[in-house]
Amino acid sequence: MKKMTKGQLEAAISEAIIKFEVEYMGRGPEETRTYIINDMILIRLKGVLTSAEKQLARGAEGKLLVKRMRVQLLEDSRKLLESLIREITGIEIISLHTDISTKTGERIIIFTLEKNIEETVGS
Repeated sequence: MKKMTKGQLEAAISEAIIKFEVEYMGRGPEETRTYIINDMILIRLKGVLTSAEKQLARGAEGKLLVKRMRVQLLEDSRKLLESLIREITGIEIISLHTDISTKTGERIIIFTLEKNIEETVGS
């Protein structure tokens, strides 16, 4: 990995996640922002729900279905996502956590890493 600033690294991760969302989830988010915090990478995606998912999420059962489906899709792509982040950062991934709000259409993805990434990047 070439030496990047924290901002460049965050931008590279955001770009990779947007590409992943388009290719594997069928559409990209309206907005993506990545935050590097010690040994964590937090990615906030806004506007990820499709029109059909928004309709489905109007009822309680539909909300649960959308959440389960989105979590399962990400879980099925876990190895690919971890590989993308490892390739960009050069650091092994310990875990991945995610949740999606069916109310706001916002998804959060958190990667925990085996070491503090902030110590490896410039300001």
